[in-house]
Amino acid sequence: MTAFYHVCFVVPDIEQAMQDLQRAAGVEWSDPVSDRLGEWDYRIVFTAGGPPFIELIEGPSDSPWDASKGARFDHIGFWTSDVRHGSQRLEEEGMPTDFSGCPYGRPFAYHQMDSIGARIELVDVGRQASFLDRWHPGGKPMPAIDETSRS
Repeated sequence: MTAFYHVCFVVPDIEQAMQDLQRAAGVEWSDPVSDRLGEWDYRIVFTAGGPPFIELIEGPSDSPWDASKGARFDHIGFWTSDVRHGSQRLEEEGMPTDFSGCPYGRPFAYHQMDSIGARIELVDVGRQASFLDRWHPGGKPMPAIDETSRS
């Protein structure tokens, strides 16, 4: 489980969720970022201070981060040595791909895990340096699931 690095909530109002978590638990935040993936504009933020992180995503209806029916726990994120092999492994283990960012040039994939009522996100470790630069400057590298040892 050492490759675990964040939990994510999909929210309809990112500022309200940030304020509520700060008031409830003293959580400190980085600044939210606006981005686009495919046809979807979304906003994203991570807690400050290092792993494990809390991630909030505010996305439009019919997007992978649709919160039109209310906020929800969405996924738990893990680094992987190879997102394509990791996704194939999860598919073979009965956890279907719910959404993949790979066709959009983003090396991550969400897999449905019904037993926890949420998704598992695999993020390719090749993206870790840019993640640390943006969300945890000076942070130490985090471990990844070694997909070669799981084949």
